[in-house]
Amino acid sequence: MFEPRRIRHCRVCGHPARYAVPPEDTRERAICTACGEIQYENPINVVGTVPAWGDQVLLCRRAIEPRHGLWTLPAGFLELGESTAEGAMRETDEEAGARIELGALFTVLNVVSAGQVHFFYLAQLQDTVLAPGPETLEARLFREHEVPWDELAFRTVRETLRLYFADRERGRFEVHAGDIR
Repeated sequence: MFEPRRIRHCRVCGHPARYAVPPEDTRERAICTACGEIQYENPINVVGTVPAWGDQVLLCRRAIEPRHGLWTLPAGFLELGESTAEGAMRETDEEAGARIELGALFTVLNVVSAGQVHFFYLAQLQDTVLAPGPETLEARLFREHEVPWDELAFRTVRETLRLYFADRERGRFEVHAGDIR
């Protein structure tokens, strides 16, 4: 089970926080001992794309931890002030320097053990000109049989790719939701 970091101080005034169940709530929350502000802890959202060019998908080799040197779909943390779609497009540009046309939401995967939800969108590459950013060692296109399955950085990426190739084979893409345990 996911154990969030314990909040020690109020984000509003900096005084110590204590854990208790607030009135009309059902969960223990960090509550400021001075101003009473309730400090909510929520999952982190990760957003990305499955960029396709014909029968190939774009993968990026990570230049950062975690999982330095392993392959991933272009993805990262959603920023405040952007939608999941906007974040997915931004991450694709930042990590691969790829121009895409964003498609439909494809996978929503809960990673409860990490306190995260991963959203991947289908995307069509507009061309094959790539300009990887500083978080990427290289960006390449792979056909299904070329995907470095044993060198994928994250289980959500493996599951999204597995679903992508299965849906492509069927000739119909659906939205997939699930849990990564």
